[in-house]
Amino acid sequence: MTVVGIDVATAGVRAFAVAPDGVVLASAAAPLPRPVRSADGSSEQDARTWWPAVESVLRQVCARPEVGPADAVAVSATSGTVVAVDHRGEPVSPALMYDDRRGAGENATAAEAGAPRWGALGTTVAPTAALGRIAWLRAAYPDAAGVVHTPEIIAAALTGHPVPTDWSHALKSGYDPVRREWASEVFEALGVPDSWLPGVVAPTCVLGETRQPIAGLPAHCPVVAGMTDGCAAQLATGAVEPGRFVGILGTTYVLKGVSERLVADPWGALYGHRHPDGWWLVGGASNTGGEGVTGDLACLDDEAEARGPARALAYPLARAGERFPFPAPEARGFLVGDPADDVELHRARLEGVAFLERLALERVHDLGMDVRGPLLAAGGGSASRLWTTIRATVTGRSVQVTEHAETAYGAALLAAAATAPGGLSEVCARVGVRGTVVDPDPAQHDRLEESYRRFTGELRRRGWLPGGGASGGTAVEQ
Repeated sequence: MTVVGIDVATAGVRAFAVAPDGVVLASAAAPLPRPVRSADGSSEQDARTWWPAVESVLRQVCARPEVGPADAVAVSATSGTVVAVDHRGEPVSPALMYDDRRGAGENATAAEAGAPRWGALGTTVAPTAALGRIAWLRAAYPDAAGVVHTPEIIAAALTGHPVPTDWSHALKSGYDPVRREWASEVFEALGVPDSWLPGVVAPTCVLGETRQPIAGLPAHCPVVAGMTDGCAAQLATGAVEPGRFVGILGTTYVLKGVSERLVADPWGALYGHRHPDGWWLVGGASNTGGEGVTGDLACLDDEAEARGPARALAYPLARAGERFPFPAPEARGFLVGDPADDVELHRARLEGVAFLERLALERVHDLGMDVRGPLLAAGGGSASRLWTTIRATVTGRSVQVTEHAETAYGAALLAAAATAPGGLSEVCARVGVRGTVVDPDPAQHDRLEESYRRFTGELRRRGWLPGGGASGGTAVEQ
C-alpha cells in the first residue's frame, strides 16, 4: 500500500510517497509566497496559492514509476492558520497565519469566557491563538459561510466538496479535545455562531475520495484527515506510543511525547493533542535552542569534543522569556564564568541546552508521565554527534537520532492508518524506528552532573525555576 503525505508549511509544500515498509519512494517540494507581515502584527498569505503548489508536488511524486497508484493521501499543515470561506469552501479572505495578532483582543475575551474549561485542560489562550482570529474574521467577513484550516482547503480540492477538520488542527481554534466539542460558551461571547465552525473528526478518518484522477492520484483514492505539522513530525520520529518522547532541537527546543492520559499542567506550559488511537500527544516548547548557538559549528564541535566539559555555565536563551520547562517571562540568557575561548563558550552553550532538556524530562516525570526507552531526537541540532552525546550524558539515557523526522512523512503514516485494522500503532510498528543510537559517555558524567546542579542553582537563585518536588499536575480522565 503506497501512501502520500503532504505538508503545507509557511514557506512551501512538500510531499512524500511512502511504501508499506516505511521506505520513501519519492519526494517533491514547491515554494509558497512569503506571508505578508506588518508592524501592527498582521500576518497573512493568499490561500489560493496553496492548491497549485500541492498539485505540483503531487504530480511530481506520483509520476515516479516506483510509486504506482497511491492508495491514500493525507494533509498536515501549520497549526493555527485559518481562512474564511464561502458555501463551496472557496477562500473569501486572506489566510491569517499562525503568528497573526489581529485576534489578540478577542483572545483575551476568550481566556476569560472559557477560564473553567481552559483550567480543566491545563492550557492557556495565547494572544496568537487561532480562536481570536476566527472571531476577527467573523467580524471582518460577516457574509462568509464559515472558517476552515489549511488542510480543509486542500482536501476540498481533492474531493470536490467541503470537508470537516480534524481535532488536531482544531485545538488552537477553540476545540475541547476532552469533551470533544467546540467551546460554545467562548464563541457565544465572541459572537461567532455554531454554523461558522467546521465539523470535527478524528485524524485518520476518511474525509472522502477523489472523484476522478487528479494531480496524479487515481480516482477513488481516499483522502484522510491529518494532524498539525508538529504532531505529524512527532509521529514521523516514532514517538507514537505511551512513554515514547522526542526532543526536537531546531531554532528552539521542543519536547513531545505520548501519554496514556491528558495531564493538566498548572503552569500551562504543556499542551495536549488527542492521539488518533485514544492516547494523548503532549508537548512543550522552550525559547532555548539552536538559535542561541552560533559560529562555525562543525569546526567548534571538533575542538570542543577534544576539550571535554566546560567550566563556564551558559543559558543560551534565544529570546527574552522562557516558556518551557518553566514559565519565566522575565528570564534572560546568562553566562557564568569566563570561557577560555570560543571553543569553551560553544561547549557551554551546547551543555546549557542539554540541561534544559533534562529539566524538561524531569518536568514530564513530575507531572506523572513515564519516559521509556531511548529518547528520540530530531531537528537540525541532532546532526551534531557531540551535542547528541552531551544530551545523552546529561539526561542519563540513550538518544536515538531518527531518520525521517518530517511532517510529510508523518502525514503519510496517518494516511496508511486509515485502512490498517490496528490503526496508527500498527502502521508505526510495521515501519519501525530508524536511526543511530548514541549512548551516554561515562567519562563525562561526573563533571556534567556537577555543572547541571550549578545550572539549576543559578536558575533558582534568579527566581525563575521553582523549588524541587512534584509540581502538582492533574491527570484529566478521557
